[in-house]
Amino acid sequence: MASALFALALLAALAGPLARRLHRHPGFITGRDGRLSTSTALALAWTVILVWLLLTTLGFGLTAGGGIGWFQGEHGPLSSLTTVYLPLLGGPYAALIAAKTVVGIRVENGTMAKPAPKPTATGRRPLRELIANDSGRTDLVDLQYVGLSAVTMLYVILFFLSDVGAGLPHLPTEIWALTGAPAGAYLVNKMATRANPVITNVTISDGLLRVEGGGFTDPRLTVNDTPFPTTCDELTGTLTTPLPATAHPPFTVVVTSRGLRSDPYHYAPATPPIPAQQGLAQQGPAAKR
Repeated sequence: MASALFALALLAALAGPLARRLHRHPGFITGRDGRLSTSTALALAWTVILVWLLLTTLGFGLTAGGGIGWFQGEHGPLSSLTTVYLPLLGGPYAALIAAKTVVGIRVENGTMAKPAPKPTATGRRPLRELIANDSGRTDLVDLQYVGLSAVTMLYVILFFLSDVGAGLPHLPTEIWALTGAPAGAYLVNKMATRANPVITNVTISDGLLRVEGGGFTDPRLTVNDTPFPTTCDELTGTLTTPLPATAHPPFTVVVTSRGLRSDPYHYAPATPPIPAQQGLAQQGPAAKR
């Protein structure tokens, strides 16, 4: 019981400060587009768990375990390190390195759009980005990668806490598939994803509808399935179109590029915008005073 409490205290000492640091400044686990990176976050989590296992085992061995002799032997506390735990760590790191390489090449070749996300009020990124695509919708492949990895981490932590004196839990060697297979599917998804246009923000100003995002090549903009004439800013990639007086929010914006549709973006402002002419009319009396 005491050894389990010591292990939990050490885990809190390792993960607590790191979690607070990442919560305030998540730049370490964000991708090149500014969103939380699924592969980076999971690789970091497995690193923390493995470091915790080794430090706890070392502490137990040097105190209650009897010293150096406790670590020796064919079935010692670290005997499953190379057969189980390094493969568990290797899958997420292989996915991390390969995904960064694939995404970087595709972005440079123009076959994938990675626009910057809409800034949040607090400056922090929502954890939902770990299981969502660039448009903010839940991605099934990312969800299974995060879900199965979390279950595997829970297995390792609980089995270790149940008998800290036994060292690293002797789990079946096949358990690495719970991280390796999802990591492989995650990587294949990065390679196979088509370059769909991505809408990150929609605003209305001075009677103009502005659509921000990426992947807008020969774009076709529709509002509630009605096509609108569009102008694309070559520097920022922002789409601009005059908004007819008959178009009142909320409405749904979709961009089609090279035959590929973006995810629908539902625009519903907290306060409806005031048309330019109406705004001038309201300012007239006040200006005379």
